[in-house]
Amino acid sequence: MFHVGKQVTPALGSLPVSPFSKGTRSVLPFRRSQASLGIVVFIGLFFGLGPSSYGGIQTGMAGEGISVIDMDELVKRLQGHVRELTVTIGERSVRLPDNLEKTARYIEAFYGSLGLGVERESYRYQDMTVANVVARVDFSASPSRLYLLGAHYDTVGGTVGADDNASAIAVQLETVRQLQALRATRQLNVAVKLVSFPLEEPPVFGTQAMGSRVHARNAKKKGEKIDGMICLEMVGYTCSKPGCQDYPFPLMFMDYPKEGTFIGIVGNLSSRGLTSGLYGGWLLPSVRLSDHASFWDEGFRAVMVTDSAFYRNPYYHQHSDTMDKLDFRFMAELVRSLVIFFAEAGSGADR
Repeated sequence: MFHVGKQVTPALGSLPVSPFSKGTRSVLPFRRSQASLGIVVFIGLFFGLGPSSYGGIQTGMAGEGISVIDMDELVKRLQGHVRELTVTIGERSVRLPDNLEKTARYIEAFYGSLGLGVERESYRYQDMTVANVVARVDFSASPSRLYLLGAHYDTVGGTVGADDNASAIAVQLETVRQLQALRATRQLNVAVKLVSFPLEEPPVFGTQAMGSRVHARNAKKKGEKIDGMICLEMVGYTCSKPGCQDYPFPLMFMDYPKEGTFIGIVGNLSSRGLTSGLYGGWLLPSVRLSDHASFWDEGFRAVMVTDSAFYRNPYYHQHSDTMDKLDFRFMAELVRSLVIFFAEAGSGADR
């Protein structure tokens, strides 16, 4: 859920070109004096990549030799996950704990089918037990870099949550499938931890019972070194009609895209390197509005990857947030780009 929250005036800066971007968008020079106004948030835009570049990695770069993903098959698999979550299981809110449990089991079973070990990070909320579902892909015996790819699997009450947030869980699961395939052919200096969180939505949002808060606190206590947390939050809705993409004030008056065919990347100032490593692009006011903020609060670098939620999707938090509204090809492109990002992260280049 991309929640409405406090907005602050953004400091402005220019992000470097990354392998995933189509180029740099020039903005005003970064002014350090503005940092005191609040968290600085950068947004990068991904418009889709041609098949010749395999998600943005060009010949001679870290991803050379990676097998091309069968995008048609990937689309079908993404559809299958969303169908299971939104049709077979349905609403996954705090008021239906049995459905939360069914969802946790579905995620566990999928990881098990890939040969991954799975752990539950269980905890109590009121009179029920919920759990973060945790798995990990290691590309070498002792990788020095660790990234966390997270998404919440609950919904707001009364909805089946196709975009919010079955789309993100589907992308998370299929990214893991592709990472496992890559792991069989490549040795990289990276590990990717997968965490699926319960209880991101109201009435739990903003409390210590959010699954992401539980995991971030525990990671801090254990002294885990997490190089970056990537939060997938509503990643499946696109719109191509000019003017369908909205922005918070004053960005609607600026030269930002008017069509919703991009993925946004949001991060705070300390996460700037992680943000620009994913994409280059525009800026957005601060939003502490999903699971990434739980990791900010514990001192970790974290970003939110999002289709921008209610700034684009008119079905946000409604019964009509169903899978027929999603752009599965768009989601498949995101899977491909995430695989490339992790491959590059493990190639030795500093981020």
